[in-house]
Amino acid sequence: MAMTLAEPKVKVDRAWQMYIDGKFVDGGSVRELINPADGKVLCKVQEGTAEHAKKAIDAARKAFDEGPWRTTSASDRAAMLFKIADKIDENAEELATLETMNGGKPLREARYDMADAAQCFRYYAGLATKPSGQTVEVPAPSVTSIVREPIGVCGQIIPWNFPMLMAAWKLAPALAAGNTCVMKPSEYTPLSVIRLAELLHEVGLPEGVVNIVLGAGPTVGLPIAESTKVDKIAFTGSVKTGKVIAQAALTNLKKVTLELGGKSPMVVFSDFDVDIAVDYALFGIYCNAGQVCSAGSRIVVDEKIHDEFVKKMAERAKKIQVGPGLDADTEMGPLVSEAQYNRVLEYIEVGKKEGAKLLCGGTRAEGKNLEGGYYVAPTIFSNTKPEMRIVQEEIFGPVVVIQKFSDEKEAIALANDSQFGLAGAVFTNDITRANRVVKAIRAGITWVNGYHSTFNECPWGGYKQSGWGRELGTFGLDAYTEVKQININLEPVAVEWFKN
Repeated sequence: MAMTLAEPKVKVDRAWQMYIDGKFVDGGSVRELINPADGKVLCKVQEGTAEHAKKAIDAARKAFDEGPWRTTSASDRAAMLFKIADKIDENAEELATLETMNGGKPLREARYDMADAAQCFRYYAGLATKPSGQTVEVPAPSVTSIVREPIGVCGQIIPWNFPMLMAAWKLAPALAAGNTCVMKPSEYTPLSVIRLAELLHEVGLPEGVVNIVLGAGPTVGLPIAESTKVDKIAFTGSVKTGKVIAQAALTNLKKVTLELGGKSPMVVFSDFDVDIAVDYALFGIYCNAGQVCSAGSRIVVDEKIHDEFVKKMAERAKKIQVGPGLDADTEMGPLVSEAQYNRVLEYIEVGKKEGAKLLCGGTRAEGKNLEGGYYVAPTIFSNTKPEMRIVQEEIFGPVVVIQKFSDEKEAIALANDSQFGLAGAVFTNDITRANRVVKAIRAGITWVNGYHSTFNECPWGGYKQSGWGRELGTFGLDAYTEVKQININLEPVAVEWFKN
């Protein structure tokens, strides 16, 4: 099928600045952003220094300690979040196009992310007025209650694969609870988040409540994590960086939420329809070119259907339309950067050397309109062993490994043979077995006969080295609050503990 590139209706040749204390400001340097679809310069953005991070933290600190947001009523905070959601909807096509041009994902995926981001703000707008406390029966004359209060200044560091959605996941609950924020988007994909800052400014969010600082992690991210003026840090990204963030947070024992890596299994039993299982397997690994923390990157297949499954999946993977995200025919776009492109190709070479069987892909994707872009063909390895690096390590690209099992016990063992525990799925028509196996999988997000579907109402996070804490749902709001016990003595009299 011939591909015709759409002409983007979004202007990127403009000023892209940081947002600190209600003002758009320049930084100390300029970064060129590369369009992953063709490897050419897309635009330039301002980047900050440690001093800019400090100014953003001070602005957030003042906005929390002295500003109106913390004392704004829950209903008024909710009204503001509803306005933000409406603004995202009004500008959804522009925001989606920015993410496609900046990060490479197909426009259909970016559009879905924008709708989901708006709904996240609406969900927490509705939840803002719902937190409830407790009253506790204690001996008279005391009256005791338990309430939730905002934590304070929240540092938020988000990844490059879902910039707008990750911004929503962190900002919405933090703002609903009454906190102020300093956010650092990825230096690779900041455009939609900068545009979000402009929308926050338009709806009249008070100065200093949300601050957007641009730059690399060591330059501006680490100062946020280390600052004693920051009360909480929320991070989504790699395990390696997550450990650095956790260590930095020890300066003042700030609250920490980490959503880290994954090597998630999809367990397929022989009683399940092979064609449907293959369809979900393709969806599980090749969305956003596999650059998804919860990607189904390990497929654990019953030996009775293994050969049929492998053959059908390889046949379909070869037909996936790879191309620029702005093309309407594109089903899978490029990787986000040259560094990520090289990393994925290096892992493919590792898999070959380890002795895994390469069924398809394994090379740069070739074709019209792919010149200069960071395209890797959909790749499948079979005949793998559990100790192989491609089985154990997160590749974060369009590469999947297939493992074989003979019985349920072995399937569970293979599924759990990982340092990660973010997600997992089981495919079977036996509901009793489905319930048994999905409970045995050591992961925070699981599916039966499906994959990738999740909802703002449900918690997101993992076991083991996939992170600490949960985002979304009521758990996401709780993560941005402190619990306070209040005791009131209704009849104060002398205690007379000391007689003299």
